[in-house]
This record gives sequence, C-alpha cells and structure tokens, in this order.
Amino acid sequence: MRIRIVDAFTDRPFSGNPAGVLLLDAFPDDHWLQKVAMEVNLSETAFAHPLPPGGEADWALRWFTPVAEVDMCGHATLATAHVLHTTGRATGTVRFAARCGILSATAGDDGTITLDFPTSTLTPVPAPDGLAKALGAEVLSVHDTSAHIGDLLVELADERAVRSLAPDHAALTALSDRGVIATARAEDPARGHDFVSRCFFPSVGIDEDPVTGSAHTALAPFWSARLGRDELTALQGGARTGVIRTSLRGERTLLTGSAVTVIEGDLLTGIGS
Repeated sequence: MRIRIVDAFTDRPFSGNPAGVLLLDAFPDDHWLQKVAMEVNLSETAFAHPLPPGGEADWALRWFTPVAEVDMCGHATLATAHVLHTTGRATGTVRFAARCGILSATAGDDGTITLDFPTSTLTPVPAPDGLAKALGAEVLSVHDTSAHIGDLLVELADERAVRSLAPDHAALTALSDRGVIATARAEDPARGHDFVSRCFFPSVGIDEDPVTGSAHTALAPFWSARLGRDELTALQGGARTGVIRTSLRGERTLLTGSAVTVIEGDLLTGIGS
C-alpha cells in the first residue's frame, strides 16, 4: 500500500509539519495502526478509508502519534485532504468522520485547503504551580481549553519570549491533559502574521509539534478577542515553522493552509503483520 509524507501548513518542502498519510479500504486493528505510526515516527500519522455514499461523511479518519491515538489533529487532516485531491480521490469539499465529530476540508482555487473545525472553549485559570519554571518564561495569562484538545493556552510577554523557549518537557507532562500552547502577539504585524505560538505535547510523545492546526481552534478565539478581528494570520514553530490563516465563525473555526508531498513509497508489511 502507498504511504506518503506530507508537509502541512507550508508551500515549501522541509518546513511546516510533516504527517504520514495512508489511504486504506478499512481500518485494521488498532495495534497495527499504532505500530505503523511508531515506525513513521512523526507527530501524527493519518489513516483514512472511504465511507458509503449518501452519509454525513465521505471518509473515516483517525490519527496516531508514535505512542497514542488522538482525538483531533489539524495538520494531518490537511495532509490527508491534500493527498485525496492530488491523487484524484476527491474534489471540492471532503467530509471526514473523526473521533471529534464531522470535519470538512475544502480545496481553494489557489491550491490552499480550508479546514472546518469546532471552536475550542477558553476558561481562564490560575497558572499551575511550576508552569513558569517548566517553560522558563514569565506567564501573563493561562486558559484551559475544551475537551476537544485538552491543552493549556499560555500567553507570554512577547514574540521573542515564545521563540526563545527551551522548556523542561518532563515537567510539562504533569500540567495538562495533552500539552501546552505558548503564544504571544506578533512583534511586527507588517511581517505578515498577527500572533505566534509554539506547542509542546510530551505526554503524547511529541516534545514539540512544529505546526498544530488543532491548537488554533483555541488560538483563533483567544487572539480574535484581543485584536478585534475574526480573520488572522498565525505563525507557529521553532526550528520548523508554518503559517495558518484563521477565521472565527462562532462555534466553528476555519483553518487555511497549503501542503506539499515530499515522500511517496510502499509500505511493505501487510495489515496484521
């Protein structure tokens, strides 16, 4: 079967966030899916199979890190939609049935893909003991996110503070269900982005995720409220970076980005091996 590595939320190879993508006829047992994701060893590997016509979704979709299945993943959804469109398996809007509900991905005339995801609910909370020390930065505010992602959203003083983070990953594992989103307002919006972020998920085997679509379902409402605009451009990443355009639509958040296939080959071990 064919396996592809796709760089998501970028229009250039070797940037953005790489995801594995496998299109299947049906989902095999979970153990096999987890072994493949462990072998691919990227932040997420997406597995999808077509559904019968006439239903509420066109494809079933699941995502695995090297150590666990996750409830929501943006960049691997974008990567899957990119593969479906570039291989002729889909046109226009693709609807996915996932653990977090029905998600859609719509291809634009400019080659971008727009994801339609549920907006996360933000609840202000006190900074947990040890958070500032674990991040190595002063914390301005902390918000808990909805169960869809289960992260702490942490506002830092400025863009420089976010870019220079070198957190204690082991210490972060005890602070949230999934991970920590560190963010700040852009230092100079004239450079093309309104806010920056970095995401750390050591509890699910990802010390740092380069570009996290799901995190922007919380970042979009957070920064839209502060900047007074529903349409924003986000820059995420440390060593690798990517760009996400966010559009807040009440209970839904639209995430727009590009993707590039960088590797395509054959998975030589069969299902159940």
